[in-house]
Amino acid sequence: MTATATSTPPPAAPKVSGGKGGRTRLSFPVILLIIAGALVALSAVRAITGAEDLTSAGQINAALSMAVPIGLAGLGGLWAERAGVVNIGLEGMMILGTFFGAWAGWQTSPWLGVLAGVLGGMAGGLLHAVATVTFGVDHIISGIAINILAVGFTTYFAKLWFNSGEAAAKGGSPKQSPPAEEITSVTVPGLSDWLVSIEKHHWFFVSDLAGILGGLVTNLSLLTIVAVGLFFGTFLVLWKTSFGLRLRSCGENPIASESLGVNVYKYKYIAVIVSGGMAGLGGAFLSLVTSHIYNEGQTGGRGYIGLAAMIFGNWRPGGLAMGAGLFGFSDALQLRAGGQSVHALLLLLAVVLVALGVWKVYRKRYPTAAISLVVAAGVFVWYSLTDTVPTEFVSATPYVVTLLVLSLSAQRLRMPKADGMRYRKGQGK
Repeated sequence: MTATATSTPPPAAPKVSGGKGGRTRLSFPVILLIIAGALVALSAVRAITGAEDLTSAGQINAALSMAVPIGLAGLGGLWAERAGVVNIGLEGMMILGTFFGAWAGWQTSPWLGVLAGVLGGMAGGLLHAVATVTFGVDHIISGIAINILAVGFTTYFAKLWFNSGEAAAKGGSPKQSPPAEEITSVTVPGLSDWLVSIEKHHWFFVSDLAGILGGLVTNLSLLTIVAVGLFFGTFLVLWKTSFGLRLRSCGENPIASESLGVNVYKYKYIAVIVSGGMAGLGGAFLSLVTSHIYNEGQTGGRGYIGLAAMIFGNWRPGGLAMGAGLFGFSDALQLRAGGQSVHALLLLLAVVLVALGVWKVYRKRYPTAAISLVVAAGVFVWYSLTDTVPTEFVSATPYVVTLLVLSLSAQRLRMPKADGMRYRKGQGK
């Protein structure tokens, strides 16, 4: 088995977090302080620029609805990559979820549509697992192939199923399905109205906090609550159970895991199929909650953005949730014609870049500091000479944010050691 010796890295001694060679993990109080600081910064930007929609309940509610599919796609990627399988096919699995969710949703009930979307995504995950785990196909090639197949499959069957008979009579076409019924939404009575009344006063920080909380308790889809539960469930399963420990060991060192009696193939299959189901649920959310219909091209690259959110979150559910919230917030700006809000965020971006430049000077990384300060000056000039930003730039905001976040967070990332590497059964013997 000498040919497979380079496929998987040899066992390595674990690093102790917080040591000289390790990486300090942020504690919960520190995370809260970071969140509070970000809220204060947003409040200051809102007060200075007058962009009242920046922290409004409507903006936050829209951001939450945009963050859920991104977060679910990222959660799918987390399951697969923690087991050592790179899942670039998340976009295709989301596409299958949108299609099957809408197809079953308009014919039966939206909750059966959710189940169909999950099963559609799981089918894509199973295909990816067969290709990568059983046959050893390169993970990137397999994922791209699934994305292409998903587009072709849904395009063909949308023309076949939605463009004739009862479906066409109810509003179907070659590019969209008939509308499905709405999934129940809930609002916390009393609390929602009270928060809205505080938000209207436009007090510094207090009204902003009320707007954010109001967006989280107003017109909240039940499927959103399910998605939040899946984040907590994933953390408990992967980090607090023996099953999760075995699954994560397959992504760190499958040879050592197999030598200890772990069925590596089984855990990789489970992880990738669950990954597809999560992505399919994200797709079903888009077609059953966000728009109530399937539309061709509906995912809009959210599978890739979910993968970026997972990387930003350092392959952990908490960081992934924050990344999905950030990307969802930027994605919601284009839905609400947020030219003024994006223009206000230019000021915040300039301040962040200046702070980053000062930090790099302190660390004596002068070339990086110079780049940060020059870009900050350019952004500030742009903000000063304009009153809004073009619609085209607003539409591109989620992708710009994705690139900025990944470029700024790349140095602190630590992926599973065997992520993306081929593994053949028997290497541990």
